[in-house]
Amino acid sequence: MILKASQRSGAAALADHLTNSLDNDHIELLETRGFMAEDLHGAFAEAYAISKATRCRQYLFSLSLNPPQDHVASEEQCLNAAERIEDQLGLGGQPRAIVIHEKEGRRHAHVVWSRINGEELKAINLPHFKNKLRDMSRDLFLDHGWELPKGLQSYGAKSPLNFTLAEWQQAKRIGIDPREIKQLFQAAWERSDSQVGFKNALEERGYFLAQGDRRGFVALDVDGNVYSIPKWAGMKAKEVKARFGDPGSLPSVLETRAELNRKITQQMRGYIEEIKSNQAQAREPLSSEHRVLKAEHRRERQKLKEGQAKRWQEETKARSAKLNKGLRGLFDRLTGAAKLTRSKNERESYRCAKRDQAQRDRLVIAQMKERKKLQKRMQTLREDQKKDRHIMMRNVIASLRRLRDPHQLQRDRQRRRTRGLSR
Repeated sequence: MILKASQRSGAAALADHLTNSLDNDHIELLETRGFMAEDLHGAFAEAYAISKATRCRQYLFSLSLNPPQDHVASEEQCLNAAERIEDQLGLGGQPRAIVIHEKEGRRHAHVVWSRINGEELKAINLPHFKNKLRDMSRDLFLDHGWELPKGLQSYGAKSPLNFTLAEWQQAKRIGIDPREIKQLFQAAWERSDSQVGFKNALEERGYFLAQGDRRGFVALDVDGNVYSIPKWAGMKAKEVKARFGDPGSLPSVLETRAELNRKITQQMRGYIEEIKSNQAQAREPLSSEHRVLKAEHRRERQKLKEGQAKRWQEETKARSAKLNKGLRGLFDRLTGAAKLTRSKNERESYRCAKRDQAQRDRLVIAQMKERKKLQKRMQTLREDQKKDRHIMMRNVIASLRRLRDPHQLQRDRQRRRTRGLSR
């Protein structure tokens, strides 16, 4: 499993994030251990209250566990991974909560521990936890027989498509896949060795080079959103400066934005909005199918949950009935028969719990197969719409160039006429 973790505060915000049903198809609170409360908000509030007796500000340790894309992790695998990780980091026995999320046909888990030792009222130190998690991630991949990702085959070979939370949030607000944006900037970087070449490569895709507020290189899209070149190209600021020199000759962000607003006419904006509207309408049938499927899956899980709860009550009642009461019960305790019965009940209870867990896993796996089929169709549509957006941007850029150079339209017509004669 790919493991990503951080020490943090913000109990309420973290609980809100983990219980956000808008961005996830299904959310399951698998476990709350060591807390009085049985919900995430209450549990994390307890961790915050205990931390006030210490000087620790980052009183929570939050970890995400992501299995390979083609694998559906079971509850047992998530629990085992959490146990191994907390033993490795020195968090054994600490209060924790485990939440399972399902989204876009994939299943992953979040584990959150309290870092505060309740007996000593001290924060547990977690030195080098990133290196330890890297090693543990590699072990989990090997133990499960999963193919190692390149980043774990040779440490330091980080995927160029890994992006920060800030980059993800910015791209999500705009509505374009951040991987698409990052690929675009990296491709422009690779194909250009000068400031002018990089500027032209970006403009072909609808991004305009400018000078940032701190004299760095940034780019703006046709809506005026700003992108830091080092971040989105995956380079260091000094590498960008070494290749492109001083950005002083470039217009500022305000000047570039004003130029774009002036030159992109209302007709062009209407064209862009039309493309966006058409794409949103094309996504709606699949989105509707997704909503129906999600609701159906939730009903099936609720039905199973209620059925298991009812069966558990009946089985618990039947096990309890095996213990005699009154004088017979006293005789059983004296002879040891009651102890044998309780031991037998515990073993039976454990088997029933494992049976219920396996039943839940089977239902989840079956539902995930259905969800992945739908996700494949949604991904195909996304790729088609991505191509349409590129065509749209080329048209917008061509219009901008014609606005900058009145003679460009005549040259474009002559070029098309020449191509027609050559055929």
